[in-house]
Amino acid sequence: MILSAKAKLAGVMGWPVAHSLSPRLHGFWLERYRIDGAYLPLPVAPERFERALRGLADAGFRGVNLTVPHKQPGLGVCHEVEPLAKRIGAVNTVVFEDGRLEGRNTDAFGFLENLRQGAPAWDAAAGPTLVLGAGGAARAVAAALLDAGAPEVRLSNRTAARAEALARALGARVVPVPWESRADALDGLALLVNTTSLGMAGQPELDLDLDPLPAAALVTDIVYAPLETPLLARARARGNPAVDGLGMLLHQARPGFEAWFGVAPEVTAELRAFVLAR
Repeated sequence: MILSAKAKLAGVMGWPVAHSLSPRLHGFWLERYRIDGAYLPLPVAPERFERALRGLADAGFRGVNLTVPHKQPGLGVCHEVEPLAKRIGAVNTVVFEDGRLEGRNTDAFGFLENLRQGAPAWDAAAGPTLVLGAGGAARAVAAALLDAGAPEVRLSNRTAARAEALARALGARVVPVPWESRADALDGLALLVNTTSLGMAGQPELDLDLDPLPAAALVTDIVYAPLETPLLARARARGNPAVDGLGMLLHQARPGFEAWFGVAPEVTAELRAFVLAR
């Protein structure tokens, strides 16, 4: 598509950023909806982050996504930050408006929408959740589940202090669980979520005995490389419903695309296939 002088511009800022699937994802939507616009990879070193972000706003960009290592620094650069992003402690979407930078976090939205699309019968209020990990993704997932009505979020991390700190930050319904007791925490669960890198291509497999997990519990892994992680394969083999992690990436992109380009995009099977075909 040939861009006009009035083309709407956005992109993803990270260091590095060449691995990001976001340009392919947003490019699909731009083509599908015949929008005069572009979404660009923007490699920006940490020491140049603030100047680059403000420079893009001055240059007429509509906004950007932020990825590693810029999500947390984005909190201090934006003029306004939505309450959820403050609570999660990270900004992944910035909207430029009249020279002002508004920071948002759409990871929580993406996580919930992925489960709702992949497992329509799932209900956050149905029972406890176990979240494995205590990084930025775990924080977004736990906040999303609490807001959706989860009665209890059990949190287990290899470094216990990080899980305990996150539990204190998010409130009484978040219960830290020692890593060595993670299998015991499967008892009575309605949802199991892996936010660690365990099971990702090139990483060790997640060591977790699923025997105590109720047969009806939903299992999801935010890893999408590979799409079918060993955890998801083992869950499906024992009859548990399972949802892969690609949809979280796709759905978290929807609010930003709508803000920048003025169209509410859909996550479809065709989009999934296109993004995976890279």
